[in-house]
Order: sequence, then C-alpha cells, then structure tokens
Amino acid sequence: MHGSRNQRTIAKPATVRGTGYWSGQDVQVEFHPADPDTGIVFVRQDLPDCPRIPALIANRTETPLRTILRCGQAGVDMIEHIMATLAGLRIDNCEVRVDSQEMPGCDGSSLPFVEAIDEAQIVPQAACRREITIEQVIRCGDENSWVEARPCCRGQTILQFELDYGSGNPIGRQTFEISLSPESFREQLAASRTFMLENEARALQAKGLGRRTSSKDLLVFGQHGPLDNQLRWDDECVRHKVVDMVGDLALAGCDLVGHFVAYRSGHRLNAELLREICSKAAEHDSLKRCA
Repeated sequence: MHGSRNQRTIAKPATVRGTGYWSGQDVQVEFHPADPDTGIVFVRQDLPDCPRIPALIANRTETPLRTILRCGQAGVDMIEHIMATLAGLRIDNCEVRVDSQEMPGCDGSSLPFVEAIDEAQIVPQAACRREITIEQVIRCGDENSWVEARPCCRGQTILQFELDYGSGNPIGRQTFEISLSPESFREQLAASRTFMLENEARALQAKGLGRRTSSKDLLVFGQHGPLDNQLRWDDECVRHKVVDMVGDLALAGCDLVGHFVAYRSGHRLNAELLREICSKAAEHDSLKRCA
C-alpha cells in the first residue's frame, strides 16, 4: 500500500499568543510554511542560534501530564494541542517558531490554533505523505489502563477512547469514537478543553504552578461539575483525551492508518505505543511511500 495523499503546508504565517499554564509566562507561537519533507519543527527563537526541535517520538522526554520534546539543550513543553491541530488538519510541513519553552494554554483546547491555521490557509505540495499501516495488534499497558493499535480494513484512522473516573464524581465514564479527518477534527474535537479535578488543580497551585490559570481558562471539576465554566459537550472530557491521542501519535512524523483504542490511557502510554509502532514498522519495512 502506498501513501494516499499529497503533503500539505500553510500558505502564509499565522500567530497565536497566550500564557503557559505551567510557567505563567507570556508566549507567542508563529506558524510558518515549510518545504516538503520538512515535517513539523519547533524553533526556539529566544535562544542563541535558534535551535530546531523536530517533532518526532525520538525527541520526546517523559514528564507527567503533558508532552515535552528535547533536542540537545533546547526543549518545548506542552506541545500536544499544537501537534493535534497540525495532525488533525493534515498539516505535514510547518515551522513552529516560539519565544518561550512552554506553548500557550489559551482556553485549554486546540481551537485557537485551528482558527489561526485556517486563516493562513492550507495548500497542497507535490511530494507524497508517508504512512504506516497497522498490520497486527499492538498493545501497551495493563488491565487498569491500556492503549492498542489494530488493523483497520477501511484504510482510515479511527480513534476510540474510554474514560472512566468511576462513580461519585461528575466526570464518571465516557466513551467516544471518531474517524479522523480535517472536518471531523474541526467539528468534533478541536474545541474540547483540558480538564482536571479541583483537588488536582489545588495541588498544582500549591507547588507554584498555574498561578495565572484559573477555572475560567480550562475545565476544573468540583463535586457538582465544572467550576466557573460550562461544558461545550456532555462528553467534552473524553473528546479532549482523543485530542491528546491525536497530538501524541502525530510524533510518528507520518500518517498512521489503523484503529486506535484506549482505556484510561495518557501521554506516557500513547508514546509507548507509538514507539512500538515505529519500531515494528522499521523492522518489517512497512513504512509506505508513494511509488
């Protein structure tokens, strides 16, 4: 099976400004067009020589609750919503120029990035996009939390997530499944926001983190539901977990064709699965290219 589509980039630069959830620092992100086969590359414009950090699984560093990339001495933090946007909209080549280590949290969703990319317009390129097709079941995790890649006979990228907070809290159990495309990402995923329980938010702020972020900026769940906020969907939490999956799997640097199923998974397990996928693809020479 060969790659089934052309690569894409943006027609002109776009900018998003905001505040880092963890650091509280102001940050500006500039999306710039890039040549075919560039991939997604973060550029730290605030550092000497503007180091470049390719958005690939090999550069991922394990850190709780977010996705971080490191290349040499330079890094970028909380990149999952940007990566989800670019993958969801099928932007394959882009320079993401930033003036801080942490990406802006904005409203906790991918929507501000989607709006910026749509304003910049998406353009096709002559080169074909590479893809990995899942040919056998690959599973990571245990009975308490796991993620699995399965073959998909329809040649699509399907994501399915089951979120289970148990009884006695307003999040509870939620499930969601989607066939990923730019249209479905815009309409069903992009606006879903980061969420956490009130005690988790308090614990982070007690450590000096998130001082400039409030329950109006993302979903913080108290005993009876979101504090100072309204849900955009009844199942907004599980939709956001799917957004995180899209962003984490985008570190493959190519399209993934298969059915991805997760139960209470997170960034760590998503990355573990992706490493397995890439390793098996390299072993069996199943990285597909256009003829």
